[in-house]
Amino acid sequence: MDEGMKKAEETAADAANVEPAPEAKPGEDKNGTPPPDYYAQLLQLKAEFENYRKRIDRERPEYVKLGKAQLWERLLPVYDVLFQAHEQVLKLSSAGAGDAKSVVAGLELVFKEFTRIFESEGISPIETVGKPFNHDSHDVLGTVETEEHPDGTVVEELQRGYMWQGRVLRPAKVRIAKAKA
Repeated sequence: MDEGMKKAEETAADAANVEPAPEAKPGEDKNGTPPPDYYAQLLQLKAEFENYRKRIDRERPEYVKLGKAQLWERLLPVYDVLFQAHEQVLKLSSAGAGDAKSVVAGLELVFKEFTRIFESEGISPIETVGKPFNHDSHDVLGTVETEEHPDGTVVEELQRGYMWQGRVLRPAKVRIAKAKA
């Protein structure tokens, strides 16, 4: 038992030698660290959210613009077919076919409405024939050997190209002049 008593006495002596924990200052926890500043965190979070909202407000018109561009790109082939039909009917009506006149009148109305909508949305055809080739707004599908036009001049438009708000919506498909060898 002497050993057990010695251990108990040593433990009591160690406990007496331990320094008491320093008193915590007001607003600090037991370890002496200050409490989190929730108000500062709230202000920072509010500022971050305001910045996010402003960025989204700035980007939203661009997303709408891209959505419109995709819609117009899908409508252009319909417009092209209508345009080609219009040209064919005009050829028939000028040849004197009587039935074609009523078809021409109907196509004229549809064609004018498409044109009105395109103009109101800022869509315009790219002028090509007689203009120098521009790689941004023209796709070359062939060349024509000629001495009538300078080298690199657009001589034939195979499919119309369109501009929308200053950018190419669809490049024109063209043939360009090439000097005879």
